[in-house]
Amino acid sequence: MDVKEIADGVIAGKLPVVKELVQAAIDQGIPAEQILQAGLLAGMAVIGDRFKRNEIYVPNVLLAARAMKAGTELIKPLLVQAGVKPLATVVIGTVKGDLHDIGKNLVGMMMEGAGLKVVDAGIDVSAERFVALAKENQAKVVGVSALLTTTMLNMRGVVDAAHAEGFKVMIGGAPVTQGFADEIGADGYSPDAASAAELAKMLVA
Repeated sequence: MDVKEIADGVIAGKLPVVKELVQAAIDQGIPAEQILQAGLLAGMAVIGDRFKRNEIYVPNVLLAARAMKAGTELIKPLLVQAGVKPLATVVIGTVKGDLHDIGKNLVGMMMEGAGLKVVDAGIDVSAERFVALAKENQAKVVGVSALLTTTMLNMRGVVDAAHAEGFKVMIGGAPVTQGFADEIGADGYSPDAASAAELAKMLVA
């Protein structure tokens, strides 16, 4: 079978098809890393690209990410056996005082689709919690989201605390701008989920 079929299944967001194809690929002895890179992640890369160009919308991304996740679950044990490691670990969360998580969840899916390991701190996350999780998981980058102009100001505390411990910080969310990122000293700003995954890969490189 052609691993590209798995990528097509991810792009179409067809979870049962992806599971079936991944299992078939495993049964045929195709290396897990090839299934991951040329199949699952390749499909997710196309989704990220289309999403950035506004050719598809959030529901399409969610379906594709679910399909990719289902496929990844099947090959996870094989990847571990083969010693395939994620590029790096990123801790993501919504800043203290903010309870929004749709954007953050989308960013997490796109980051996983880019081959990163994501630790989701959840919502209403304090600077101390971000840093503690980053240390615990040996993360390289902390990703902070805010949807309210009032909570956006709490990002500065996260940047200061994370930098003090040697972690890089990227920020995003509806009211956030590149200007604000520069002002608080963040290492990066991203306007959307697909760009956030690319930025994270650049920051961990």
